[in-house]
Amino acid sequence: MTTLLRIDSSARAEGSRSRQLGDALEARWIARTPGAGVVRRDLAADPVPHIDAGTIAGFFTPADQRDAALREAVALSDRLIGEIEAADALLITTPMYNFGPPSALKAWIDHVVRIHRTVAYDGATFRGLVTGRPAFVAIAYGAASYKPGGMLAPLDFLKPYLDQLLRFIGFTQVEIITAEATNGAEPVAAAELDAALEAIARLPSLAA
Repeated sequence: MTTLLRIDSSARAEGSRSRQLGDALEARWIARTPGAGVVRRDLAADPVPHIDAGTIAGFFTPADQRDAALREAVALSDRLIGEIEAADALLITTPMYNFGPPSALKAWIDHVVRIHRTVAYDGATFRGLVTGRPAFVAIAYGAASYKPGGMLAPLDFLKPYLDQLLRFIGFTQVEIITAEATNGAEPVAAAELDAALEAIARLPSLAA
């Protein structure tokens, strides 16, 4: 069965604009892929713990040299990476918090961006190992003017970060949909959301 792995990270389960955009992206993907399934990981409802010294030691110890403690330390990372490897597409939904990702999403990222598992290094260059599948990202900005040329555009560290990070681990097709002013006056927020939903409907990669 074809599978979409969906990662939600907004602290809000209800009223989340990023989740709403994710719903639209998911619906379009399913319409294009009849019989597809969705694997969901809600990082707000089921937080991923931050990596610690033991996790890092496990990452940098060859698998055949790990003792029981180190195998346990990397078990969650192995499971999260396995979810990505088993999926045919990845969908991440996220708000911007203080110009970057929510800590819940960053914790997940630190488990899945991993040397020898999702990134290879030959001593000179890095090569992403997660290949052959698309990634979709839905971002909600509470304020306006993050678009190119906007007053807050220089402070948008989230969109370029996620784009480069996904490409770093091997995704070559990364589609990012954004909505601004989601904490503003309702008419403005609604118009921004409508524009983002229209952009999703126009994505050639999700044409049914």
